[in-house]
Amino acid sequence: MSLRILTADERLQEAQGKTTMALFGPSGSGKTTLVTTMPEEQTVCLDLEAGLKSVQHWRGDSLPIRRFADAVDIACLIGGANPAAQPDEHFSEAHHAHLRGLYPDLAARLDTKRIVFVDSITDLTRQAMAWAKTRPEALSERTGKPDTRGAYGLLAREVIGLLKHLQHAPGRTVIFVGILEKVIDDMNRVTWQPQMEGGKAARELPGIVDQVLTLGLFTQETGEDGTVTWQHDPEKGKARRLVCHSGNPWGLPAKDRSGKLDLTEPADLGALLNKINQTPKG
Repeated sequence: MSLRILTADERLQEAQGKTTMALFGPSGSGKTTLVTTMPEEQTVCLDLEAGLKSVQHWRGDSLPIRRFADAVDIACLIGGANPAAQPDEHFSEAHHAHLRGLYPDLAARLDTKRIVFVDSITDLTRQAMAWAKTRPEALSERTGKPDTRGAYGLLAREVIGLLKHLQHAPGRTVIFVGILEKVIDDMNRVTWQPQMEGGKAARELPGIVDQVLTLGLFTQETGEDGTVTWQHDPEKGKARRLVCHSGNPWGLPAKDRSGKLDLTEPADLGALLNKINQTPKG
């Protein structure tokens, strides 16, 4: 029996080295460059979109991934074995043992990494859709023709399973990066939403991670009393900030489960993680 009660000290110690985060921002906003704010030796970037041109000076490790099947294998090596999975399922003990035997050097290298930067979840879902279309579930049993609903259902199950597996990766901070899309409806109302294949995975992601952040451009305003405020200005803003609170005035995706972050924070993930993991005094 593997069930046991954790003491408060054990729970706090585990939380110190583990945060899951979804980070969204418009194309070209500099999401990938935020990897440079984290410790190089402890960080690995899972590069799903061949987008590391902007961080050539960063000396951390990266791992190019071009197939969803490879993304599943890497998630298994990072997250370990799921004791609830059947032997023939992804993330099972058999799957994990097979991968560690097949890629011993890769597994050993990944074991040294405390931070996993997934760039990007948008491309992860695109790879998953390409894979799902080749599976039997994506074909109609009656006609044998492609079944889009079947493909999307399979995509949602597999992507959510991968995200939840990484959520439980022991002692790892996992950051999922994605594109934020501006949507204008028939009433000329503007909303912002994650750009991902399939709506179900996008809807469930905020409930899986601890933190949801939006990277945006802001202008600084100073009141008569000297108080500094930040206003979201995606067209003319010069300062990059991370929006951290749900119910923010700009309708941007955000959530702070830690309760330690301000409405906006500087675009520095290393400093932000230190703030989240800061132990209260006394």
